[in-house]
Amino acid sequence: MEIAEPERSRTRRTLDRLRTDVLPLLVLAALMLAARSSFANHYHVPSGSMQPTLQPGDRVAVDMTAYGVRIPFTLFDVVPRGGPRPGEVVVFDSPADGTRLIKRVVAVAGDTVELVDGRLRINGAALQPGGLVDVERFGAREVALDLRHGGGPGIVPTVVPDGMVLVLGDHRGRSADGRYFGLVPEREFYGRAIAVYHRRGEGFIWKRL
Repeated sequence: MEIAEPERSRTRRTLDRLRTDVLPLLVLAALMLAARSSFANHYHVPSGSMQPTLQPGDRVAVDMTAYGVRIPFTLFDVVPRGGPRPGEVVVFDSPADGTRLIKRVVAVAGDTVELVDGRLRINGAALQPGGLVDVERFGAREVALDLRHGGGPGIVPTVVPDGMVLVLGDHRGRSADGRYFGLVPEREFYGRAIAVYHRRGEGFIWKRL
């Protein structure tokens, strides 16, 4: 059956409107989604496993290019930038169940790591500056620990193999971290958390990590 001219005109106008109005919006949305996947994103902290550094409800800015510029929605690096370094806070999926997590890198490939009463020894050296029991130093970065609930499970001296990373929570007594789900491959990290930008009771802030 032949379409009447008025109906054909309405159909043509509808298609033209879709091309001029809707299509650009869809392209823009796709580009924004790709940018979030490859360049910058944010993370909502669900628990206290990283206290006192991060509080439940914190919103954290994440640099998705810290370890390489990736093809959107993949873990393939177009421009590699090297792996995470001890002391950095990283975002990744749990090897156990795929849950998106945020933890601190404490040991990388080649390190001999030991954990006793919640306190680290890396390559035989304690990380406590000046004898402080609740602070660890990773290079120039000092990290406060939460040991109110003890140190959690320990780690016997273990060498981290190539391509792998050990992550722990700063709240050592209450953190489901590498002591439970094991080491994480370097390629699995989505990005590096760079700052808290919103905190309950404080509103918008910019607290570097």
